[in-house]
Amino acid sequence: MRFPVSVISLLTGYLFKKKLTGQKKFPMVMMLEPLHACNLTCTGCGRIREYKDTINEVVAVEDCLKAVDTSDTPVVVICGGEPLVYGNIVELVNKLLERKKQVYVATNAMFLERRLKEFTPNSRFFFAIHLDGLEETHDMLVERKGVFKMAIDAIKAAKKAGFQVTVNTTIYKETDMDEIDLMLGYLDTLGVDGYMVSPAGAYSSVQTQEIFMTKTDVREKFKNVDKMMKKYRMHNTPIFMEFLQGKRELSCAAWGVPTYNPKGWKGPCYLMTDAHYGSYQELVEKTDWSKYGPGKDKRCDNCMVHVGYDPVAFLALRGSLIQRMRDTVKMFMWQFFAPNNASRMRDDAVVPLPPRRPVPQSQMELHPVKLENFFAEPVAR
Repeated sequence: MRFPVSVISLLTGYLFKKKLTGQKKFPMVMMLEPLHACNLTCTGCGRIREYKDTINEVVAVEDCLKAVDTSDTPVVVICGGEPLVYGNIVELVNKLLERKKQVYVATNAMFLERRLKEFTPNSRFFFAIHLDGLEETHDMLVERKGVFKMAIDAIKAAKKAGFQVTVNTTIYKETDMDEIDLMLGYLDTLGVDGYMVSPAGAYSSVQTQEIFMTKTDVREKFKNVDKMMKKYRMHNTPIFMEFLQGKRELSCAAWGVPTYNPKGWKGPCYLMTDAHYGSYQELVEKTDWSKYGPGKDKRCDNCMVHVGYDPVAFLALRGSLIQRMRDTVKMFMWQFFAPNNASRMRDDAVVPLPPRRPVPQSQMELHPVKLENFFAEPVAR
C-alpha cells in the first residue's frame, strides 16, 4: 500500500535494518483484530462464521500492544470484526501512534460518525472504509439496507473534521468494474485520500462460494485496471496490479502481513486457519511455508489477494538488473507522482447512477438499518 511521505523514511530504515540483520521473514503490515464481533453479516466475509464459537472474545489493549511491539511491525491495520465496536479502540489507536506506527482503522463506518469526536487527526492515522460498489450493490453485499448512505455520511463528516480517509473495495465475480470506476470518481468529489482494491479471497466458511473467482476470472476482471491507476490515487502497488492482470508472477509473502486476533497469531495467513501461535516468531518458525502456494495447497490455487502478494513489491524486487531498475522507477513514480484528483469536498455531491444491469441477489434478506438492534454500547475490556 502507498504510505504518506512522512512515513517513507521510517519504512526505508525498517527495511534496511531487516536486510542488515539478515532477517528473511518479517512483517510489513500487521492485521490486528482485537475482536471478531461485528454488526454486519457480509456475504463474502468468513470471520464471523469461522469464529462463531468465540465471537464474544476480545484482546485487551495491553496484549494488542505486546503483539505489535514483539513483532516490530511498522504498520498496523486494526480490523476484525468491526473495530469501532471495540470499547478501547481510541486508547489502542493513541498508544500505537505514540509508538510512531502507521495506523489504519478498517471499518464499515456505521458507527464512525457517532464516535468521530473521540479521535484526533494525525498524519499517520487513517480511517479505511469498506465499500464494494454503489448503493444497491454495496447494501446487497453487506446484507443490510442503508449502509452505503451511512458510510458516505461518515466519510463527509471525517473529512470535514480533518481526518484522512481511504476506501477498500473487494472485487467479486459479479462485480461491475465500470460501477467501481464510477464509485471512485464520486468518492474523489468527497476528498477521499486513496483507494485499495483486491479480488475476494475464498473463505471455506462462506456458503456462497460462487461469488469467488478463479485466476482466469481475476485477470479478465482486472485487465483494464491500469486505467484506474492513471485516474485515481490507488494504494495498491503497480507491481501487484500487473500480477492481477497476468502480466507477471509473484510469490506469496503471507508472513509479511500476519494476523493477530483473540486466538493468537493466525497461521498460515489472513484467509486460512490451520493453527494459532503465541508469537509472530513462533508463527514464522513453526509454519512449513513450503507446503503453501499454488500447486501445493488447493486452497491457494486461485488466491491473488493483496495481503499475500502486494507486500512483495516492497520486500524484494526480483528479476534481471534491468527489470529491477524498471520496477524501482515504477515504484518511485507510483509513490510520489500518482494522480491526486480528489477535490475539496462538495456538500452538493451526488452519487452517480451506474449503467442499468441485472443485479445478482443475495441469498439473505436485506434488512433496514436499526442501530438499536446492534450493540447498544461498544464492547469494552
